[in-house]
Amino acid sequence: VKLIEALKIQYDNDYTSLMPTNLYGPNDNFDLKSSHVLPAMIRKFYKAKIEDSQYVELWGTGTPKREFMYVDDLASAVLFSVENKLPDHLYNVGTGQELSINDLAEKIKKIIGYNGTIIWDSNKPDGTPRKIMDSSKFNNLGWSHKYSLDFGIKKTVEWYIKNKV
Repeated sequence: VKLIEALKIQYDNDYTSLMPTNLYGPNDNFDLKSSHVLPAMIRKFYKAKIEDSQYVELWGTGTPKREFMYVDDLASAVLFSVENKLPDHLYNVGTGQELSINDLAEKIKKIIGYNGTIIWDSNKPDGTPRKIMDSSKFNNLGWSHKYSLDFGIKKTVEWYIKNKV
């Protein structure tokens, strides 16, 4: 980010850095030891469904809030930044929509069709209570996200089932 800023200032290069929010989508990392929350939940709920498990255990309390963006929206933002001369060197890119981790879990549970119970392990960490980005500077230039969270999760689940099972 600082290199892009310096190149833009010193050489008047048309370089821009985009800082995306939490991303997810096809080809994501679904490894339970190293993945992020959304793909980990997809894997856990899908496994619980096919194994007919009575419950899925998730970390924390479910109360922290996060913002998620489908990868195709980031691709659109990158294309937008290449096709347009942007005045600044850094922009946040996100949806501006947040939800609790519990609401995310319920959404994924419903999309996968899992009927068991969610158990929250409050002995595990929650992480930062709230992470949402202000993307208004980028949005005010004419870009906005296209895909809803429900659509993105459905597409990601479809990809996971087709490729990771």
